[in-house]
Amino acid sequence: MPEQERARARDGYHHGNLREALIQAALGLIAERGLAGFAVAELARVVGVSSAAPYRHFRDRDAVVAEVARRGFESLAADMETAIQQAGSDVFVALEHCAQAHIAFAEREQPIYGVMFDPHFPFGNYEELVAAREAAFAILRLAAQKACNRSKEPRRPPPLMVALHVWSMTHGIANLFLGPSATSQLAAPPSALLEAGLLVYLGSLALMVDA
Repeated sequence: MPEQERARARDGYHHGNLREALIQAALGLIAERGLAGFAVAELARVVGVSSAAPYRHFRDRDAVVAEVARRGFESLAADMETAIQQAGSDVFVALEHCAQAHIAFAEREQPIYGVMFDPHFPFGNYEELVAAREAAFAILRLAAQKACNRSKEPRRPPPLMVALHVWSMTHGIANLFLGPSATSQLAAPPSALLEAGLLVYLGSLALMVDA
């Protein structure tokens, strides 16, 4: 773990906020080693407290991870909401911008993003985490709803289906082309791949994104 991250965690504790210091220590270790790269005892060592001290704030290691993921979903939701607001009144552009905010977050916060979507983590055990994840998806779903409502086709596509497809496309691109586990290299950035995919998908549903 870089010394700068250790110092930040220790400073947080010295200012009287052990809970925050532990979270910052976890973020540093996750960035350095991945999700499996730390235990509660190591968090205590980084912050400079006894091995028992973290348990005053977190039941176990998974509880620390759940808080990291919850914050991640809240940040993602805020980014998507901002992107939609900046798109103005064009609902199709808003939907695209919402998805692009997702991919930008994944690129900027790769370690946290990996925690947020770890397939092995028991998300269902943490109600606040589940609520944060659902709230983030709800922003995309609302954007899809508004776009579908503007469709000129007699049979409008189901907004939930559109939202799930866009979410899956964005997450798939993030998993394939971002981070240390990336399996392929692109001549164009992930955002360009997402833009092209959205144009094809939304165009097939007569939900065209304005140029």
